[in-house]
Amino acid sequence: MNQPCPQHAHPRRLVQQPLSDLTARLRAQSRKITGPRQAILDVLRSHAIPLTNRQIHHALGKSDCDLATIYRTMHTLLEMGLVRRCDFGDGTARFELSDADDPRHHHHLVCRVCNIVVEIDACLPPQLEADLALRHGFSQIAHHLQFFGVCPRCKEHPDAADPAGLPGRPGPRREP
Repeated sequence: MNQPCPQHAHPRRLVQQPLSDLTARLRAQSRKITGPRQAILDVLRSHAIPLTNRQIHHALGKSDCDLATIYRTMHTLLEMGLVRRCDFGDGTARFELSDADDPRHHHHLVCRVCNIVVEIDACLPPQLEADLALRHGFSQIAHHLQFFGVCPRCKEHPDAADPAGLPGRPGPRREP
């Protein structure tokens, strides 16, 4: 589990991806480059953590993009493989940029108190995946791995475990 995961992209690298590369992916699937799509992709580029639709709406500020447009756009971007949906077991969908080369899996460590999301730069050994596939007769196997715990800040100050950052329930805060 302590192996670095160089063969799989992680959002920190995707955050640095130029907006022009993302819009090229839209064009490649014959989709229009609308103002809301560009704005939403830019918001996702500027955050290294998965965001809720409400957090995206708040980050856009006073733009012409209402919440319904964000929901529709996120649905489209998800279908196109430009974003990945993250489910941390609290009933709130979060979204982050997806890598065109490997949209299959990603790893997170999530604080159960304040919902901070930390990206895990380690991966399960490829042999484990291959063994599971072989043992059970599966092919094209992928995995999603999330760990849950209490972050150092919440452990040290349990009464002050207030999600910081963008509003929205629950609101993940940036990694300290």
